[in-house]
Amino acid sequence: MKLSMLLWLASVLPQPLADQTCLATTVYLEARSEPTNGQFAVAEVALRRRERGQWGDTVCEVVKSPHQFATATTPATFDISNLDAFNKAWKIAGESIDNWSLPLAERRLLVPHADHFATVSVSPFWSRNNNGKAVGTIGEHTFYRVN
Repeated sequence: MKLSMLLWLASVLPQPLADQTCLATTVYLEARSEPTNGQFAVAEVALRRRERGQWGDTVCEVVKSPHQFATATTPATFDISNLDAFNKAWKIAGESIDNWSLPLAERRLLVPHADHFATVSVSPFWSRNNNGKAVGTIGEHTFYRVN
């Protein structure tokens, strides 16, 4: 399935299916080859951003914000072809949304306070300023608290 089709589908689905579709797509694009905890951590960052409201009020708005996640930077013609990986991302997205609906004290957090991440092979400008603090590395991603 093409990325454009998944994002269109998310635009017509009711909540919470729309958010789960966008989050699963983001997990797939950002972390499908990462360990399960790394995939959950990517979902956690997106959900934390939604909760803060700085990048949008829905998961779809957050992950489609310009230059923030692969959902917004990957060509619309990209083919989501690994169905096993997408099914895993779907499950992780659903579990993450359920986890995020719990009171803060009851949530399972892998990267507390992280609102950004990058692959370990790059050093984005926002990770080098005084505000960027690494909170952990899982697989090939380092997670940062920037805001």
